[in-house]
Amino acid sequence: MRKRILYIGNDLAIDSFTATYISFFSKVLKKEGYRVRKASNKNNKALRLIEMLGLIAKHHEKTDVVIIDTYGAMNFYYAYLVAKACQIYKLDYIPILHGGNLPERLSDNRFLSKSLFGKAKMNVAPSLFLYNIFKEAGFDNIQIIPNSIELKKYPFKDRQVFQPKLLWVRRFQGRYNPMLAVKVLEELLPEYPQAELCMVGPEKDGTMQKCRAYAAKHNLPVKFPGKLKKREWAGLSVDYDIFLNTTNIDNTPISVIESMALGLPVVSTNVGGMHFLIEDNKDGLLVPAKDAEAMTAAVKQLLEDPAKAKEIALQAHKKVENFDWEVVKEKWNQLLE
Repeated sequence: MRKRILYIGNDLAIDSFTATYISFFSKVLKKEGYRVRKASNKNNKALRLIEMLGLIAKHHEKTDVVIIDTYGAMNFYYAYLVAKACQIYKLDYIPILHGGNLPERLSDNRFLSKSLFGKAKMNVAPSLFLYNIFKEAGFDNIQIIPNSIELKKYPFKDRQVFQPKLLWVRRFQGRYNPMLAVKVLEELLPEYPQAELCMVGPEKDGTMQKCRAYAAKHNLPVKFPGKLKKREWAGLSVDYDIFLNTTNIDNTPISVIESMALGLPVVSTNVGGMHFLIEDNKDGLLVPAKDAEAMTAAVKQLLEDPAKAKEIALQAHKKVENFDWEVVKEKWNQLLE
């Protein structure tokens, strides 16, 4: 009999949130035969926390292990309180370390971090980036299990020609620096007047409106289709040839893994764990954060050398085969059982 799992995370279906890992991971765990309860889909933060803690109190005798999606912002405190509840009821719990700003939490909230992560059954890092940082902070209960996707749902497009058609997929939030993508398009246009940009994702803090206003003011061809389901933006990706990841802080973002699976060569800022996901000049191109000139030059490099762009896309797809759920699930089965 498979373990009974209580999965705690932000399973929100509101306009300002993209689909989070819980929506994917809970489904594939159920397919593996685990009995999964999850929380919470409450939009109100207080009600969300109450439901999370309430489910632990209500179902602790019918739960074998609690999985906690753990990020570095407000969710960190949710994760801490959930962990304390697990400790009270003597429940094993496993934080999945998603947040690129978790290193700051380790240094700024040492007491809470020690209580949350130190008493976990295991902390799961999706990359060597957070694994090394947690090891250096003295946590030995840590192992790497990559973020995963169902590879079959992301059909690879073998591009022979690469046009200046740029795709960006993320939530519009300051930390992800979406304006950088707009500035890259602006710098490309004098040399590539056919260039265009599509920015997929929901508004969070007003940065979409800023991007819209800048694009309108400077007459830039930018599309804003808003929040799309994964299959929708995967279908839309066939009309674009280069993926931009402009973030100022990151770990191993699912959107980048998905774009690599789809055959889009990635140009990304070299922040956080990105250099563990992308090997520069082999399966993607890395540039300094907040540097529109460097990112534009990297895009031009792909446009001017389609053979290199094609090879980067092929190498990237080969790499993400290791992120396929059919591969990753064995590590999860071993940990959970």
